[in-house]
Amino acid sequence: MQLTAITDEISQDFEHALDVLAEYGARAAELRGLWNVNIADLTREDVRRAKRALSERAMRVACLATPFFKCDLDDAAPAVAGRMHLARPRGMDEQMAMLRRCCELAHAFDTDLIRVFTFWRRDAYTPDIEDRIVAAFDEPLRLAEREQVTLALENEHACYVGTGAETARVLERLPSPNLRACWDPGNAYSAGETPYPDGYEAVRARVAHVHIKDGVMQPEGEGPRWCVVGEGDIDYPGHFAALARDGYAGFISLETHYIPAGGTPEDGSRPCLAALRRLIEANQPNA
Repeated sequence: MQLTAITDEISQDFEHALDVLAEYGARAAELRGLWNVNIADLTREDVRRAKRALSERAMRVACLATPFFKCDLDDAAPAVAGRMHLARPRGMDEQMAMLRRCCELAHAFDTDLIRVFTFWRRDAYTPDIEDRIVAAFDEPLRLAEREQVTLALENEHACYVGTGAETARVLERLPSPNLRACWDPGNAYSAGETPYPDGYEAVRARVAHVHIKDGVMQPEGEGPRWCVVGEGDIDYPGHFAALARDGYAGFISLETHYIPAGGTPEDGSRPCLAALRRLIEANQPNA
């Protein structure tokens, strides 16, 4: 298992975020927001600057955390029903152009992993909705195969596929090697699933990437209060032991969302990075 983080969970100052990651022994970064610009909207000059910053620190890119399919399933008009992380709202008819651009960016940053979603959850998640989600991935997967990239489908509670069980059903119907899971236990928790063991056991055979956050559920309707990893309700010791048991050797990427009272994203990320480093080290072979 390898430690990384979505850099804008630390700072929009990309160079500084990389320096913080390096303090905790990370040798890779996950890209989403850089200098207050979403990954899908980076200019060529932004890309050159980012690659220079990575090269100067001998770091690589773990994954592009794109907003692909954060849109309505039924409507070509741009819509927002969850966190966009600086991304420009785009309708369904703009999604493939964005994915083609993100494939170009993946090649530029020498990564083959592109995080994707399954449309804003507007209604109950029915078999008909699932059929339409599966159909919607036909063209993206043909592009992914041509471009030799992997689409990492993230379970997101604001989208139709929010749990490990829902993710597993979609992946079972789309057995392409170019589609795997970006497993987020915190999002599964927000969606009402027990992340470990229930969610992870459902999806573990197709996990290509892992996002980590921890939280404590608030009164009904308020969702989780995010906290330092290991101080919330998710069984991360058990979860990391299971990842080690299953031979997971990919990235463990911090997406904490935790900001302490009066503090900054960096203030929240530092204790989380330290906690993740301890969990990874405790579950390495021969540890």
